Amino acid sequence: MTSTQEKYFFMMKMKYSILLVVLAIGLILPTNLKAQESDLGNWLIYIGNKEINSKWNIHNEIQYRNYNTIGDLEQLLLRTGLGYNFNEKKNNILLGYGYILSENYINNTEEKQPINEHRIFQQFISKQKIGIVKLNHRYRFEQRFVETDFKMRFRYFLSVNIPFSQKEKNKLYLSAYNEIFLNSKSEIFDRNRLYGGIGYKINKKIRFEIGYMNQFFENTNRDQLNIISFINF
Repeated sequence: MTSTQEKYFFMMKMKYSILLVVLAIGLILPTNLKAQESDLGNWLIYIGNKEINSKWNIHNEIQYRNYNTIGDLEQLLLRTGLGYNFNEKKNNILLGYGYILSENYINNTEEKQPINEHRIFQQFISKQKIGIVKLNHRYRFEQRFVETDFKMRFRYFLSVNIPFSQKEKNKLYLSAYNEIFLNSKSEIFDRNRLYGGIGYKINKKIRFEIGYMNQFFENTNRDQLNIISFINF
């Protein structure tokens, strides 16, 4: 067997190993919850990035989250920030601001209570590439002003991006991530998000994804259908 063939089989083995791990986590974690109440919701997500120059960038983001397929608003999230690239764009630090409008149902009734939140956050992103597999680590620290309450939260996000083939013209890829949220106060665990989906790359600046996300809390979990657009301009 040639070195090229050995490298190919190694990458294929790694690809399916990662997929099996992600699938196993997705099957195991929800079964550990005390309650299994889960309703399918829908998140429409736009994530944009504007390069000012080789070092600086502006992040912008809109998320429209629904309790059901569409039309029953759960949360509107607007986020922006100024970032700085270094280490040949493998790392990025960013200072950002977010506004979040949540519409929470009151005690299982049909009535909702709107809640406004202003959020300041700092984050560090580290990108890695192992063969054709792309890894993305994101560490985010948030200061949250929720109406009259002040909260702080830490988030760790790990994503995996695996193209269907090594061909240069390949446009399809598999995407998966896990993100854990930890509070600074008594109830440390806030939530965890586990996602798996398929993406399509139109060109180097535009790509789309559709996938399933399970968001679980201490006693409950929710299923989400995510439709995401990534646009660099």
